[in-house]
Order: sequence, then C-alpha cells, then structure tokens
Amino acid sequence: HYGFDKPMHERLWLMLKNYAQLDFGNSFFRGAKVTDLILQKLPVSISLGVWATLITYLISIPLGIRKAIHNGSKFDVWTSTAIIIGYAMPAFLFAILLIVVFAGGSYVSWFPIQGMVSDDFDSLSFFGKIADYLWHMVLPVSALVIGGFATLTILTKNSFLNEISRQYVVTARAKGLTEKRVLYGHVLRNAMLLVVAGVPQALIEVFFAGSLLIETIFNLDGIGRMSYEAAISRDYPVVFGTLFLFTLFGLLIKLIGDICYTLLDPRIDFSARNA
Repeated sequence: HYGFDKPMHERLWLMLKNYAQLDFGNSFFRGAKVTDLILQKLPVSISLGVWATLITYLISIPLGIRKAIHNGSKFDVWTSTAIIIGYAMPAFLFAILLIVVFAGGSYVSWFPIQGMVSDDFDSLSFFGKIADYLWHMVLPVSALVIGGFATLTILTKNSFLNEISRQYVVTARAKGLTEKRVLYGHVLRNAMLLVVAGVPQALIEVFFAGSLLIETIFNLDGIGRMSYEAAISRDYPVVFGTLFLFTLFGLLIKLIGDICYTLLDPRIDFSARNA
C-alpha cells in the first residue's frame, strides 16, 4: 500500500512519474484523491492571495511614491510610524483585533466572523452574491495586507529616492519637463525594477506564509489549513501534494517576475551576454 515493498530507486522513479502527472495518490483519512482535495480548497486560498496582493500593491506603490516626493515631511514621518507599527504586528494578532472590534467581539458587529459566504448564499441574487462574498473577505484580507504593504512601501520609496538623484532626472528637469512627466515618464519605470524584483517573494509570502493562521482564525477551508491538518494527522499524500503545489507555484511566480524584469529593463539581454 505504501510502496515500501519496492527498492528505493523504484519508489523514487514512481513518485517522480506520478508527480509529473499531478497524481499524488489518495488521502489516508479523507477518502478522496489528493488532486480533488486541492482543487476543492484552492479557490479559498486564491481568493485570499489575489485580493491581498492586489490591495497591497494599490496601496503601497502610490504611498511609496508620495513618501519619496515628500521625503522628510510630516506626512512621511507619520506614515512611516504607521507602517512600522503595521509591520511589527503579526497578521494573526491583527486578525483577532479586527474580530474583537468589528465582528461582534466587544464593539460593533459590521462583518461576519467566519466563512467565505453566508448560509443563504444560494438564495441571493447575482449582485447579492458578489456583495456577500466581498463582505466576508474584508476582515481576512485586511489581516493579510497589514504586514505585507510595509515592505513594499519602503522599497518603492527608496527606489524612487535613488532614481530621483540620478543625472538623467536633472537633465529632464533642465529641459523644462513638468515634474509629473519626470516622475511618471522617466523615474517610475526605472524605480519599478526593484519593486518587480520583489514581487515573487511578496506573492509567495501572501499566498502561502500567512494563509494558514488566517484561514484557521476565520474558519476558511483553504489549502493552508488543509496542509496543516494533514501534517498533524500524518496524512502524507496530502502533505507532499500541497508541498509540491506550493513549490511549483513559487517557481512559476519567480519566473513571471524575471520575465517582467526583462520587459521593464531592455538592458537585460541574456543572448547578447552569451554571445
């Protein structure tokens, strides 16, 4: 049943062959194929990761640019203080704080405390289903965003400050270009190189590192929670299947980041280097 009756090299080859076909076997305790379980839980983790990443970038990049433009001002100081506090606060602790304040803990009850949708979700209209889904996503996504946007904001600010002091910026201003044209036409593209380089790590952290505790706190049945429960119960096919999936996604995200880097910076020409 476990394959231990075969020699080591045969077991390794069989495992590699099955994994290449995305065949991870059957769960020991859930009575289903690991692939089916992953496909069942994947939408929850993707929902959290996509919304958290999108909101993080929509906040961090404009905020980082404005902090660079107003470097040393009161705005820069108090936003840096807020960023440091947010970065120092663990996502799970912020999630508990959100529940206490906004989900009927001790103050108001504006948002649901668990799940992705309400019990009467199927009876709602199309727009009602969208509103209900977004309503349930507010607290868990906010908990994921709080720690992720700090690093990206500081990275964006430092990249802009580094590019603003370059000679080509001085030349562009001397030619009479407007400040908006200089910042968004010249500086933005070069400053985004470091931000793009940090995208893979940011995505991996949002999708995988923070999902487990958030899914557990808000009772979201995603891959992170399933992999944790599988590790506790020693459900090895599920553990190895989710680990393989996390690794594969991580490699694909890094590859996409490298492609974006080459598109933003034409100076990166690997064929010319090899020649």
